[in-house]
Amino acid sequence: MQFVIGGLAGMLSSAVTHPVDSLKVRMQLQGEGSGAVSSAKKGTFRMLVHINQTEGFFTLYKGLSASLLRQATYTTTRFGLYDVLKDMFIKDNKPLPFFQKVLVGMLSGAGGAIVGTPADLIMVRMQADGKLPLKQRRNYKNAFSGIYRISKEEGILSLWKGCSPNLIRAMFMTAGQISSYDQAKQLLLASGYFYDNIKTHLLASTIAAFVASVVTSPLDVIKTRVMNSPKLETGEPVYRGTIDCLTKTLKQEGPGAFYKGFGPYFMRLGPQTILTFIFVEQLNLFWKKTQNMFGKSKSI
Repeated sequence: MQFVIGGLAGMLSSAVTHPVDSLKVRMQLQGEGSGAVSSAKKGTFRMLVHINQTEGFFTLYKGLSASLLRQATYTTTRFGLYDVLKDMFIKDNKPLPFFQKVLVGMLSGAGGAIVGTPADLIMVRMQADGKLPLKQRRNYKNAFSGIYRISKEEGILSLWKGCSPNLIRAMFMTAGQISSYDQAKQLLLASGYFYDNIKTHLLASTIAAFVASVVTSPLDVIKTRVMNSPKLETGEPVYRGTIDCLTKTLKQEGPGAFYKGFGPYFMRLGPQTILTFIFVEQLNLFWKKTQNMFGKSKSI
């Protein structure tokens, strides 16, 4: 059941925060391939104004279908696997030490990335399409159109383009989000000052959001660039892989490039993390109440 609850919670939170994610993607792609550190001129507000003036505000909702599909695959898998693997490690009903929670989180994130990369690839391309010249735009109608066209035009294995940086990012993201939330909630409850209620869930998820943002922002920039990488005139992609993207970005734009879009990244990841865990807790509570209700009716 945790697979279903995790997926539903992810989809609900993603529906709210998707425009901010689109803004983050546009900012991460600023200055790409320009060879100048100073080429990224727009901050969060200026980029938002620029998109609104040139493409319209609702272009930020491009890729929403892919975003929901991503949550239905990626988040469903990682939340479900986390509980399954955690139960395998637990002995004598004692809480896992934090390092084991991190290990479980990273393994769960890897599984989620493998399942969710195709939807993630399509989401990034749809969000970034307006940045490309008209002749280079892909114009996917929706997530399933994107899957069909990529499979037909580039080969089915191209759906896993960028899987390497996505896998690494997902491992650190899941450890930063789920493992940090699990540990923060455990410590808050153990302090005696907090109870298992929405206030504790809010504080624990805020801590998890900050940890995850700092750890994964560089990985997210690399993932976005590799997935959106257009082809050169020679037919070769701009980036040959994760390491190539890392070295080229560092050389051409400096280390600050790995935190491009950090503002909207945290603005998106913060609310999404908080909403996801609140939805997870409330859905779990609803499920337990439903089970108790049916359990009582059966006993009668």
